Amino acid sequence: MTNRIYYTEPYVQTFEATVERCELVEIGARVVLDRTAFYPTSGGQPHDTGTLGGRRVIDVVDTDGDGVLHLIDGPLTVGANVRGDINWPRRFEHMQQHTGQHVLSAAFERLAGARTESFHLGPLTATIDLAREVTMHEIAAAEEEANRVVWEDRAVTIRFVDADAAAKLPLRKDPTRAGMLRLIEIDELDLSACGGTHVSRTGGVGIVAVTGWEKFRGGTRVEFVCGVRASARFRLWRDAVSATLRHLSVAPEELAGAVERLQNDNKSLARTARGLQERLAVHEGRTLAERGMRVGSRLAIVETLDGWDATALKALAVAAAQQPGAAVVLFSASSPALVVVASHRDADIDAGAILKALVTKFGGKGGGKPDLAQGGGLVGSAADLVAVARDLLETDRVA
Repeated sequence: MTNRIYYTEPYVQTFEATVERCELVEIGARVVLDRTAFYPTSGGQPHDTGTLGGRRVIDVVDTDGDGVLHLIDGPLTVGANVRGDINWPRRFEHMQQHTGQHVLSAAFERLAGARTESFHLGPLTATIDLAREVTMHEIAAAEEEANRVVWEDRAVTIRFVDADAAAKLPLRKDPTRAGMLRLIEIDELDLSACGGTHVSRTGGVGIVAVTGWEKFRGGTRVEFVCGVRASARFRLWRDAVSATLRHLSVAPEELAGAVERLQNDNKSLARTARGLQERLAVHEGRTLAERGMRVGSRLAIVETLDGWDATALKALAVAAAQQPGAAVVLFSASSPALVVVASHRDADIDAGAILKALVTKFGGKGGGKPDLAQGGGLVGSAADLVAVARDLLETDRVA
């Protein structure tokens, strides 16, 4: 069994170890050491990275009965003494988040009776899943209590007990494994079985900041950041808010109202623009009809148009199709292109069939009825799109 240095000395950044096994694999080698400070992925916490014997550590896996397995980018000699160097910024950030999770989970359980069911530490944020839905007020209270404990700089200690002794202790959550248990205790707050890495005092967490929450499987998923991540998130929000305030020329407390007014103004302008485009489409439709080509009794109208969105392009095609015998295919000038196919009842074509033929030729997707069909994602030059569409309309019958 590998001696796990991180269990008792999470602040160790470099160590010496002996290579006990090395197995070559496609991307490098799998190595087992007699001792390691590299934390393997487990308990919701990702693995450490760094170097081992000068090789880059790609992954670290807990194999339970076979110790800790290190996936590195090249082989090491069995029996050799090698140096391991932990990527300390990554490790310390994980220690902050994991300890912060213990504090926040304990606060939710103490103040709201909301038990943490699971924990996940992602690359940018961490989440806990609570067993029941909690209110905004309960979330704010738990966050405030968590930070009070952090700023009191309470001791975080490690001890080991067997299952019988653990059964007599007030653990926050029943352990999921038997045998010897590693317990993490936060002074006068929390006692939990956990194999992760933690700071030695709560002050090392820095701050616990809840960044969002949502309903999840009958409970609540709470997203949070601690320490280094909280600082990075603050800088991101500070810069974004400052830029927005400059653009809108408002004070911070007026920002929400200003954004709401801007959204309402944009919706109003969009409705006005749609109305104007629909009225303009009637006149433009007549102009398109004048440029159409007669094929027997059919009036073929095929063009590529710039400056019309999907809704306006549809209105324009429908307007143009009011002309007797009109068969209309309109493409947007954007790439990939939008397309609308419309027809007068006596044009003797199936708009859906025309669209299907175009999609088969140029890709994309869409659908519709015999008199109106539309789609998008067509890839091809404007000239090729128009040429194929004209060829389809100039056949005796498309159905």
